[in-house]
Amino acid sequence: MGHACGQSIPANKAQVPESVDVEDLHRKMAMIQEQFAIRFGFSVATLRHWERGERKPHGPALVLLTLTEREPSTVMRALG
Repeated sequence: MGHACGQSIPANKAQVPESVDVEDLHRKMAMIQEQFAIRFGFSVATLRHWERGERKPHGPALVLLTLTEREPSTVMRALG
């Protein structure tokens, strides 16, 4: 439920996507770390930090990864 269903969401209640298993995602996409990082605009160092669990993606990166996890072909098509 939310904006897409015509309901308003209070500004103080952000809709934060769940975490994404970045390592699993990049392997499912059949890419090595360098390819995945370049394709999605992340540094390889950032990708490695996420995969080791030292950091977690947040903000737009988390949204992009969540979309990619759910609809990989759509995201890849959109990225060209």
